[in-house]
Amino acid sequence: MSRAERLLELLQLLRRQRGPVSGATLADELGISLRTLYRDIASLQAQGAGIEGEPGFGYILRPGFMLPPLMFSEEELEALVLGSRWVTRRADDRLGLAARDALAKIAAVLPADLRDDLESSTLLVGPGEPLVTGELDLGAVRQAIRAERKLVITYRDLKEAESTRTIWPFALGFFDRVRVIIAWCELRQGFRHFRADRISVLTPSPTRYPRRRQTLLREWRELARVPPQ
Repeated sequence: MSRAERLLELLQLLRRQRGPVSGATLADELGISLRTLYRDIASLQAQGAGIEGEPGFGYILRPGFMLPPLMFSEEELEALVLGSRWVTRRADDRLGLAARDALAKIAAVLPADLRDDLESSTLLVGPGEPLVTGELDLGAVRQAIRAERKLVITYRDLKEAESTRTIWPFALGFFDRVRVIIAWCELRQGFRHFRADRISVLTPSPTRYPRRRQTLLREWRELARVPPQ
């Protein structure tokens, strides 16, 4: 592994951590000595990386540091292209446009040879089953999730019975044919899954729900035994 690759890998290791990680752990992951690790951290700090910490305490990377326009591996580029193409074909129009724009921004800062690899990727997304989405604006759902705001919905269940619910949306599931809002339901006082195509009316609420979406997601995963992605 070259030094440039090692520095990039060190950044990636720090980015994956939720709290301080010891120098010994980082050195072991990279297969280098502690002395080399300290030099690498100092080098990244000199380049502007917001790495905080010290020997004996651990290190953490502050949010917001952007990787330089270099190094994606061939497989990383293929993953980006394939993911973008899937979103473009299988998500709603706004999310598809965002995927294309994001890929264009990545391409704009890549070296010429990597940009050629990006644009000539031969990984394709095949046709799928027709989506059942109804008229629901999924952009409004995503906005409510980001802002941790309640939604008031009119929902039709499998027996065609309609009810009005106030929900706390915290995740959106993309399945082959349907989209599912995962939320806490005030009416049922529990986690529920709502198919987007069965929601006839959706009204965003200015009221913020009282718990963090990360907490709700973690509790739902524990109950449903869904592993983190």
